[in-house]
Amino acid sequence: MNLPVRKLTRSFYDHDTVTVARDLLGKYLVHGARVGRIVEVEAYVGPHDRASHSSRGRTARNAPMFGPPGVAYVYLIYGMYCCMNVVTEGEGHAAAVLLRAVEPVAGISGKTNGPGLLCRAMDIDRRLNMHDLLSDDFYIAEGEAGEFRIVKRPRIGVDYAGVWARRHLRFYIAGNPFISRR
Repeated sequence: MNLPVRKLTRSFYDHDTVTVARDLLGKYLVHGARVGRIVEVEAYVGPHDRASHSSRGRTARNAPMFGPPGVAYVYLIYGMYCCMNVVTEGEGHAAAVLLRAVEPVAGISGKTNGPGLLCRAMDIDRRLNMHDLLSDDFYIAEGEAGEFRIVKRPRIGVDYAGVWARRHLRFYIAGNPFISRR
C-alpha cells in the first residue's frame, strides 16, 4: 500500500474538540510504515471537563494540551502503557482527542483496540510527546471517501469525573470490529 500523504492541516485541528473528534474517524494515523484507520476516539474539551488532564491546571505532564493544535500529547498510564491524544482548538485552551482504536491498514502487528494497544502496535511512545503532526514521519492523513454511522457513548474509565463521566464524548464507527468496547 502507498502511504496516505494528504496530511491534515493545522487548521483542521484548530476547531471545536468534539467536531475534530468526530472528523478524525476514518482518517489515517501514519507512523513510519505503520498505518491505521482511526475508528474510535474520545473528546476532552478543556479545563472545565473534569475528566480532562487539564482540569487541574497546567503541569509538566499535560503541558502539550495547551497547544498549539495539531501536536501529539503522549503520556504513560499505569506505569506501562502509552496513550496518544491529538491537541485541538487554539493555543492555551488545553483540549485534546484521545485515539482509542485504529483498524490496521499496513505494517501493524498486534491488537489495536484500546489506547495502550494502539500505541504499542503503532510504535508510539513518550518520545513522540509534543511531536508536530504535520511532520513527514508521524501524521494523520485524509481518509477514503465513504459513509459510515458514528456512535456516541460515554467515555471509558472516567467514573471519577461526576457528570462529565456520563457525557457522550466517545465516538466510534458503528459495526467496526476494531473498537475497544461495544
